[in-house]
Amino acid sequence: MASRCVAMSRTRFAKLLVGSRGNMVKLSQRSASEMYVRDALNSAMNEEMKRDDKVFLMGEEVAQYDGAYKVSRGLWREHGDKRVIDTPITESGFAGIAVGAAMAGLKPICEFMTFNFSMQAIDHVINSAAKTLYMSGGAVPVSMVFRGPNGSAAGVAAQHSQCFAAWYGHCPGLKVVSPFSSEDCRGLLKAAIRDPNPVVFLENELMYGVSFPVSDEALSEDFTIPIGKAKVEREGKHITLVAHSKPVGLCLEAAEQLASQGIECEVINLRSIRPLDIETVQNSVMKTNHLITVESGWPMFGVGAEISAQVMESPAFDYLDAPVIRVTGADIPMPYAKVLEDNTLPNVNDVVISVRKSLHLSDKVASM
Repeated sequence: MASRCVAMSRTRFAKLLVGSRGNMVKLSQRSASEMYVRDALNSAMNEEMKRDDKVFLMGEEVAQYDGAYKVSRGLWREHGDKRVIDTPITESGFAGIAVGAAMAGLKPICEFMTFNFSMQAIDHVINSAAKTLYMSGGAVPVSMVFRGPNGSAAGVAAQHSQCFAAWYGHCPGLKVVSPFSSEDCRGLLKAAIRDPNPVVFLENELMYGVSFPVSDEALSEDFTIPIGKAKVEREGKHITLVAHSKPVGLCLEAAEQLASQGIECEVINLRSIRPLDIETVQNSVMKTNHLITVESGWPMFGVGAEISAQVMESPAFDYLDAPVIRVTGADIPMPYAKVLEDNTLPNVNDVVISVRKSLHLSDKVASM
């Protein structure tokens, strides 16, 4: 009875998140030049499962239910019970099975309904998956992907609103990916599935129903994006904004606002947390002389803190005309009340104010 109650609560939790935003739309409604993030992930998995019969998906409700967020829609009907596997609500159990399958030569995609639940399985993710290749002297590869929604959602309070980019980025042996757009999701997930190392693939709960333009190249079955290579989303000359996942959108919106005031922001989409493309960040800083990092996670020991440290230790430090500024979530567990939640997460105005501060335009902030 207890397990059934947990199952119902998790399913209702997922339905609430998806349904409250009207994101459970029919797939492929838009033209071929646009794709929802949900569809991008779905198509990447489907193509890789067709390409390599060692690839399989397992997790809670990924099969008949089509996934809590409909990311695995249609995969069970296409590939069957042996390759799309519903599991009990035992993250430690099915993550351990997935790691063992990878050690035996298969290529599992292990879905967590949210990465908050990966805490139940962190021993397998870190002590088993991340360390085995090194501890075996290269004899036992662990080619697998841990994927699922990450970060804050809406109205789900403290235990379901953490960003795990810094948590897993801290650990050698893992690759950690945090995509923003549909093209990111397609190219990086296909690369992650093909990678010989264990990859933690951090999606965003609020991005599944967002549509992005995709290039013809990105629609190719052979399309991949190298893990560890950032993307300059917008060229600029006055200040560098660095973000990953959903906050990249905040930076682009802030850059649009600031452009009307003559301030040109360069926006970098990290895409990969580990390995971190610090070279792209450094090159941008040496051009703009200013740096702001933006993330929705906590400030202590975060992704922005690591970027700040690496820039300080690099030749780019000599080019800085102001201290690096970090824009992050508040250093508290996520509140449940919406008004508090809204003030816990960074927003566009936070980025704009930080840009003005970095450029020594803070005298104008008071009049905003």
